[in-house]
Amino acid sequence: MSEHRRRTRILATLGPATDPPGVLDALLRAGVDVVRLNFSHGDPSAQALRAQAVREAAERVGTEVGILADLPGPKIRIEKFVNDRVQLRAGNRFDLLAREDAPLGDETQVGVSYLGLPDDVRAGDTLLLDDGVVQLQVTAVEGERIVTTVLNDCVLSNRKGLNKQGGGLSLGALTERDKELIGIAAQIGVDFIAVSFCRNAEDMNEARRIARSHGSDAAMVSKIERAEAIENLTEIVEASDVVMVARGDLGVEIGDAELPGLQKKIIRESLLRNRVVITATQMLQSMVDSPIPTRAEVLDVANAVIDGTDAVMLSQESAAGNYPVRAVEAMARICIGAEKQFEANTDFEKAPRDIDRADQAIAMATMFLSEHVGVRAIVAMTESGGTARFLSRFRSSVPIYGLSRHDRARRKMAMMRDVFPIDFDSRGMATREAARAALEAMFKAGLLAEGDRVIFTSGDHMENQGATNTLRLLQVGGGGKAEGLGEL
Repeated sequence: MSEHRRRTRILATLGPATDPPGVLDALLRAGVDVVRLNFSHGDPSAQALRAQAVREAAERVGTEVGILADLPGPKIRIEKFVNDRVQLRAGNRFDLLAREDAPLGDETQVGVSYLGLPDDVRAGDTLLLDDGVVQLQVTAVEGERIVTTVLNDCVLSNRKGLNKQGGGLSLGALTERDKELIGIAAQIGVDFIAVSFCRNAEDMNEARRIARSHGSDAAMVSKIERAEAIENLTEIVEASDVVMVARGDLGVEIGDAELPGLQKKIIRESLLRNRVVITATQMLQSMVDSPIPTRAEVLDVANAVIDGTDAVMLSQESAAGNYPVRAVEAMARICIGAEKQFEANTDFEKAPRDIDRADQAIAMATMFLSEHVGVRAIVAMTESGGTARFLSRFRSSVPIYGLSRHDRARRKMAMMRDVFPIDFDSRGMATREAARAALEAMFKAGLLAEGDRVIFTSGDHMENQGATNTLRLLQVGGGGKAEGLGEL
């Protein structure tokens, strides 16, 4: 067995760079655990083909890979220019036209996609375009026309994004197009659906209702990228299965100086509430064009790992970069290096005191026992992956093996820190028989050795979700046989 098996998960965005034959297999072998389909780009039929290719590649490589569908959300953009781009000069007037028949833009004006923008801004507001590269100060609102003054010399090109500094835009998270795409994502059979620019819990609840109406049980991912989301962070986290620190638009709205502290706050809040958390955006951005990351990028990824993030994400680096496989390899290398630097810190003083579910109580008891008895692994029999998620909220030196017969449960576990999903069917077995069979299978796979002590969790009725109510301390005997040491 290897000395250190990477615990932090890697999420990679698919795109033109991952489409050539053999690249997808190489990405999975390099360490990708979950792939992201960015529905902001490309035709949905193309994303469906990519999803099918992922399932086939995972089968060839022999690994569990989750699929995340990322909805476009209400991204505000300017419209197009006559000559595709303009040079803006500081101090000049530049107008934004919020009307459907706005003419092609020039050095004096351009249309905007969000027709309600004039109602959301007032004189003195700062508008940021192209991720903050272009800064405009609102001087007046005249009906459908927003009059601004350019604050810096810059070049502005077609269809760049627009944010309001400090937030305050009233448009909802789910557009009509997003609602259609949730149905398409359900048909594709994705494991995760990410809601862009969510503002509150109701945005997440609405997305969940739509997904369920289409027969999808995908985990719902809230992307924290608006100032309003920070104000409503606790309720959004509670309404989500997974939380993403989407640092691009969030950094533009709240400012770079506030971003590091907010990233740590979002990770901390997610772990406290037993949610899975992803850190995303420009983590290895230089690797779009370079075969190696910068030292600053290495430190950025490592700090997110040390803070406890479940997953780190690649965007343009894998989707359109020149070195997609090397970017994944670099990410994996950095994660392992960071994980080696911290000791297990299972702080039970911070554990929740208002536990009202048996599986949560068993998870907490399991982690306490693993720290004080000394075991090689934790083996969790799970229908939905819920027990494995509760276990993974504690930082431990012990790997967690999530055994499930359900493909979807295993693919959701692929996003969880410290959890390694394994295909195992316990139907028709008594709990003790299942424990023996599971340990023998893991022994044959080289995951356990003779003499290893293991904590095994299961339920009396193993085919029911949320039924985990039993903890066993077992030892691997000769030939991988399970020998009981105790039961709770």
